[in-house]
Amino acid sequence: MADETETGRLLDALFDAMETGIIPATEAGVAAGNKIFGAALLRKSDFAAVLVETNNETENPLWHGEIHALKRFFEMEAAGRPETKDLIFLSTHEPCSMCLSAITWAGFDNFFYFFSHEDSRDAFSIPHDLKILKEVFTLEPGGYNRTNAFWTGRPIRGLLDHLPEPQRAPFEARAEAIRQKYDALSAAYQAGKADNAIPLN
Repeated sequence: MADETETGRLLDALFDAMETGIIPATEAGVAAGNKIFGAALLRKSDFAAVLVETNNETENPLWHGEIHALKRFFEMEAAGRPETKDLIFLSTHEPCSMCLSAITWAGFDNFFYFFSHEDSRDAFSIPHDLKILKEVFTLEPGGYNRTNAFWTGRPIRGLLDHLPEPQRAPFEARAEAIRQKYDALSAAYQAGKADNAIPLN
């Protein structure tokens, strides 16, 4: 029961960071021509959000949601900035190869993601993550090590599947609402992406 309670607390914090932080930032980002990807950093100790960010590729094509979050994080005053080992890294979408490397170099030992690489390709018509993994690294979907010497990457879906009913039901409802919100954000991005200058739009 204690494990299920802790999983519920973690899920609540991850979903809250998306619902109240990342999604509102992403709505503004998409309106400016950016993609739908976002990230947040949460304290392991109490699951409080330290920082939320979203994609900012219209300023710099390297500013993926995760990279932009890391940029903002390391712009914080060092005296008040938590250690990366004390933080949870949340990515709305499974990180691309660049973001996987950045998470590693920044010293994080974990990340969680809501949507998979396949979701990015199939549901959101953004196939670049999988194409780069295949063309540059010869990796098939799912071919990188989600558990390795540096970090463990976990899908939020796995946390949901770990919960028994009836505890799971309200989280499933929140997950579906998040999916629907991203469907709408994706439609808005796709409708306007011809007007931006992102190299891989």
